[in-house]
Amino acid sequence: MSNSSKKQEPEILSVEEYKTDAKWLKLENIKWKDQEGKERNWEVANRTKRPKAGVDSVHILALLHHPSKPVSTIIIEQYRPPAGATVIELPAGLIDEGEDAATTALRELYEETGYGSGKAGEGNASVKEVSDVLVKDPGMSGANMHLVTVDVKSGENDPEPEQKLEPGEHIIKRVVALKDLHSTLKDYSKKGFAVDALISSIAQGWELSKQFA
Repeated sequence: MSNSSKKQEPEILSVEEYKTDAKWLKLENIKWKDQEGKERNWEVANRTKRPKAGVDSVHILALLHHPSKPVSTIIIEQYRPPAGATVIELPAGLIDEGEDAATTALRELYEETGYGSGKAGEGNASVKEVSDVLVKDPGMSGANMHLVTVDVKSGENDPEPEQKLEPGEHIIKRVVALKDLHSTLKDYSKKGFAVDALISSIAQGWELSKQFA
């Protein structure tokens, strides 16, 4: 009998939460059985609360369409204590209970960048696509997300919208042409900023598409 025929599907046996004083995160120990039937343990960090829909957050790829400028997107600069650095990333936010991913994306885009109106069917922003559920750092966390692509139509003389940040939020937005995204992120890295893996992957994919088009 070959080794492959002996393998079984991995299986979660139990999940134990460690007691801590943390408010927003919980540390858990997962007892699981691997493909060879061996029992193992895996420590994982998760959010203490997750909407009933089962998805934590959205990240927003805004596509800005202007009459005389190339298609652009919006990136933000935000200090992230876990990274110990200001991170260059896409606008993002947690999904509130009762919201779907599209609703959250429009709300967060409006708050963090000022684009759109924060509501479907109003303003110049509309949801183009909501991705399947994506995992973020599966070796350390069960955190998951949707990538939501939003079209934003602007007029020739439209002013730059103002952010609608909540108290305590310190976010700098920047509009970057998609064709310049890869080089822009490279420049940020040289200056000591941290670059989020998701936006870097999008930029790299865009560069590859131009090479093999």
